[in-house]
Amino acid sequence: MAIHATRNHLVCYDIADPERLAKVHRAVKRRGIPLQYSVFLVPAAPSAIPDLVVELARLIDHREDDIRIYPLPIRLDMRLLGRQGLPEGIALTDASEVGHVLELLVGGRKPQ
Repeated sequence: MAIHATRNHLVCYDIADPERLAKVHRAVKRRGIPLQYSVFLVPAAPSAIPDLVVELARLIDHREDDIRIYPLPIRLDMRLLGRQGLPEGIALTDASEVGHVLELLVGGRKPQ
């Protein structure tokens, strides 16, 4: 995969302090889509992830807080159970014509 090609990342966090939590939430929300409380899908080039890490590292207390960033495979086999609380206009789909793939659809369009 090219270093500048967009790839989906799962960003999850557990922040102990409400003020730091709000700052982390705003920082991640600027770059991604909330999937669950404190879990975001962040489409980004792998080369952009170190900038996100640096930004988040400045916001947290490394002794109390936990942030994890997982690059998702291109072919993602996923299962969704229960109520899906995605914002209106956003869907995670299985594009079966090309295999199990995570697609982010925003307002009915794929992001560029």
